[in-house]
Amino acid sequence: MFPAQIPFNAERPRWEEIPAAPGVFALFGEDVRAEPYVSRTPNLRRRIKRLLDARPDQTKRLQLAGRVARIEYALTGSDFEALMRLYEASWPVFGERTRKRLHLKSPSLLRMTVENAYPRVYVTNRVTKAGMEDLYGPFPSRAAAERFSEDMLDLFKLRRCVDDLAPDPAFPGCVYSEMKKCLAPCFKGCTDERYAEEAATVRAFLRTRGGSLVEALKKERDEASGLTEFERAAELHARLTKAEAVAAGAPEVVRALDHLDGVMAQAAAEGEQVALFLLARGALYGPALFSVAGMRHANEAAGSTSLYAQPVGLMEAVPLQGPVVLMATRDELEQRLETALAELRPATERRRGREKNRSGETADYLCLFSRWYYRPQAKRLGEIVFAGEDGKVPAKAVLRAISRIYQKQATGSDR
Repeated sequence: MFPAQIPFNAERPRWEEIPAAPGVFALFGEDVRAEPYVSRTPNLRRRIKRLLDARPDQTKRLQLAGRVARIEYALTGSDFEALMRLYEASWPVFGERTRKRLHLKSPSLLRMTVENAYPRVYVTNRVTKAGMEDLYGPFPSRAAAERFSEDMLDLFKLRRCVDDLAPDPAFPGCVYSEMKKCLAPCFKGCTDERYAEEAATVRAFLRTRGGSLVEALKKERDEASGLTEFERAAELHARLTKAEAVAAGAPEVVRALDHLDGVMAQAAAEGEQVALFLLARGALYGPALFSVAGMRHANEAAGSTSLYAQPVGLMEAVPLQGPVVLMATRDELEQRLETALAELRPATERRRGREKNRSGETADYLCLFSRWYYRPQAKRLGEIVFAGEDGKVPAKAVLRAISRIYQKQATGSDR
């Protein structure tokens, strides 16, 4: 279950072999069929000793020392890594019960029902493999998702009803059609082609977090202004202002799940390393360790942002005493990053192969990720760099994040 393991003997416990450091652990009994005790702790030695150090005042029910035969553990550098390792280790043992043990609940998302003849947008917590292209999120709460959905739909004329429509010209419609906030496909208030066009515009808005509509309105406004149609330009500017306000309400993380990609940097447990996690289509993979040896760390407070060795003309004097430190070049650092991430990519293929056996896995990882991402900024340790519109994560941005995390880790402030 975990890489480090030691046998346990209640009469001669080897406490000194257990690190007094953060980590996750499992206690195994003699019976291999029995479920292990699995947990995480900020101090492995103290927690395990408290569980297994028999005391005269303990009742027989609490005396675990005589029942444990083996201890397994893994050191962790961050709270996020501990939770990830705990989830990965718990699922093979506890199965579906893992969600209850770790209090995992799928975050709130928006879904667009493109398979319906008259698509609509609604809030959901259900993640399906078939709907990854039309699920958008995660949002910090259901209330936030509903608020964004309502504000967004005010910009368009998509239907908000939940019925399976059978258009009938005799149908009286609803309040939204009377307020001109819906194209009213329920009584053929528009053609199917016109409704499909509106649905496509809404889908583009969601996939670009409002960028598509903002750019289109800017272009129309400027054209109207150029033609001296100032009243129309003013109307377009008012709508543009509203669209920008709605777009600003979507956090950076909100995007279609099939494009929810990025690289997360977290403090590592040991040495000159940083732990990397790969976010791919909403699922998490990792950690992989990145060595910072030879990395020139940016001093942004002093105005220096270079992470790489400088050209020959800007070389610094080499001290005559002490070890010689070889600075890594830009190509070396980027190759090192690619090698670390390459360790995680094969895991994506293995996980896709077992999706049929583990339902709801992506929702679990979205919950773990959202729990970290939506923490208050002061408590959210680590950084995430999202992929750009081309689907690629910028290596330079990841290296800068690694540098910042390591500097905090070296001072003990990123734990």
